[in-house]
Amino acid sequence: MIFLGPTLSIEKAKGFLDADYRLPAKKGDILQLIPTSVKTVGIIDGYFLQDYPPTPIEVYNLLRKRGVRVFGSSSLGALRAVELKKFGMVGIGKIFELFSKGIIDSDDEVAVTFTGYAGYKSDALIDIRYNLFLAHKNNIIDNYTKKVILRVSKDTYFPYRTYGDIMDESKRLFPSQKRQIEDFKEYLVKNKRSLKEKDAIELLKAIQREIHANSNNNDNNSN
Repeated sequence: MIFLGPTLSIEKAKGFLDADYRLPAKKGDILQLIPTSVKTVGIIDGYFLQDYPPTPIEVYNLLRKRGVRVFGSSSLGALRAVELKKFGMVGIGKIFELFSKGIIDSDDEVAVTFTGYAGYKSDALIDIRYNLFLAHKNNIIDNYTKKVILRVSKDTYFPYRTYGDIMDESKRLFPSQKRQIEDFKEYLVKNKRSLKEKDAIELLKAIQREIHANSNNNDNNSN
């Protein structure tokens, strides 16, 4: 069972793992799994603003159940994996790693507002950071422009954090960087990437590998 929302489309996710996909996790969803026969749970997306997210204690109680494996990445899943890795939750991906090392430490980095599975209303700060990093690496923008756009992004409350509004505000506050800000905007049209999506795919691949390994072990034990 995978809790997934705007980080990755279900259609794309099914190309990596055939699973029971659910809406982003909210408070109570994880507790409801404890009496079921579910063995593998992947938490990618969860609610931040629209509803209460599942608490660490909910996930911990599921982890205590024998034979259950819980994976987390990308968004709420990465946050819970950092909090519960010592209890056996498996963290996957770069975002989990950044939180684990304390390089980033705020829920605000991964929070977005959305509708349904793929209806974005805002953009994640961690993805904005990622695209600024790539644009700078590819010499689209200089380091100062990168810092300018990031500063504006961080100062924008996450429900209102969109590339369009950030570009407009950056040009207003830093008119001397207008040309490079426009270059970054144009770069995003064909080159925008999502670190959250990348990590989500890694989680699905990790679960697929584990299922495959368990299947092979079962076949070997039956021979």
